[in-house]
Amino acid sequence: MLASVDDEVDARYTRMKIVHVETGRHFFGGAQQVIWLIKGLTEKGVESMLVCPPGSAIDTAARASGLSVTNIPCAGEHDFRFAWRLYSLLRRERPDILHCHSRRGADFPGGWAALLAGTHAVVTRRVDSPESPTAAAIRYRPFRKVVAISENIEAVLKKSRVRSGKLSIIRSAVDLDAVAVDVDRRVLHEKFGISVHAFAIAVVAQLIKRKGHRFLLDVLPGLLAENPGIKVVFFGTGNAESQLRALTSKLGLSGAVQFAGFRDDLDEYLGAFDLLVHPAEKEGLGVAMLKAAAAGLPVIAFNIAGSAEAVVHGQTGILVEPGDLSDLQRAIGVLVEEPDIGVGLGVAGRKRMRDEFPVASMVESYVDLYEEILSE
Repeated sequence: MLASVDDEVDARYTRMKIVHVETGRHFFGGAQQVIWLIKGLTEKGVESMLVCPPGSAIDTAARASGLSVTNIPCAGEHDFRFAWRLYSLLRRERPDILHCHSRRGADFPGGWAALLAGTHAVVTRRVDSPESPTAAAIRYRPFRKVVAISENIEAVLKKSRVRSGKLSIIRSAVDLDAVAVDVDRRVLHEKFGISVHAFAIAVVAQLIKRKGHRFLLDVLPGLLAENPGIKVVFFGTGNAESQLRALTSKLGLSGAVQFAGFRDDLDEYLGAFDLLVHPAEKEGLGVAMLKAAAAGLPVIAFNIAGSAEAVVHGQTGILVEPGDLSDLQRAIGVLVEEPDIGVGLGVAGRKRMRDEFPVASMVESYVDLYEEILSE
């Protein structure tokens, strides 16, 4: 009896054929979610293909993982050649569903290519940028479902008058097996020259204004006056890097702050840090905070929609009022002075990631969504 049930489950999966589209150039958090999803689907027997630009970071990652990849160049959401090539691929491959993941051209032309090809389409929305009801109506009309990765993004979509029946929430996940814990502190000395006795703070985010790096820089002189052993490493790239470097120099923080750029090996040693600070002013959900929790780190963030879903105040980290520099400095100071508090928050954070944010649950939720669409 059990064997027959398992056979039915396997047959359910193998009936599906999904084409995924991710057109971003970099392998940031959203692109990694796509790889985890496709790998999870493939392990379940769901036939999946990734469409992405040639030479992109996700192209490299997908091929390294042995996934099926088709390259189509994409110059943005007004690239009609991309739309035509995707339409031709859909007509040739005849997938059950097209799943669009990126705002950089994948959603607008991708959805309309699917509509013209007669293919069911789903889009995952990862950013919380507002748009007018008219723009949202045009963008999301071809899609059977619009997936928000957080309650925050669902609320943004509702404000744009995307109807509730079209919306689903499937939160981003984190692969606990991919994030190392109990990492030897000496790795920070080897990579960044940070003493094993220092209090090491990581900031993992694009170097753009909305991520709020400047707030941490503003409070750092006061923190260093009390605890000169604090070291900060900014991981990421972005158009605000020159301003942040200039501010670091102006505040005399060059000896305490490093700009490490984007690192594809961060999962291996994030757990060697003492704290992740994420002072973003706006956040969809924040994969960096999920990864930090998975690595056993406490997280300090502003109490904004998105971050408040990734961090449970007083349980897995500390949430401070947006822009309240005194509160931010005080929260960091507490964890510097009382490291055992941070350890406890980190342990609770990893448990929460295991219980509430596993990749397997995300994969199952998407399979259920695909089935719902196909059953209709």
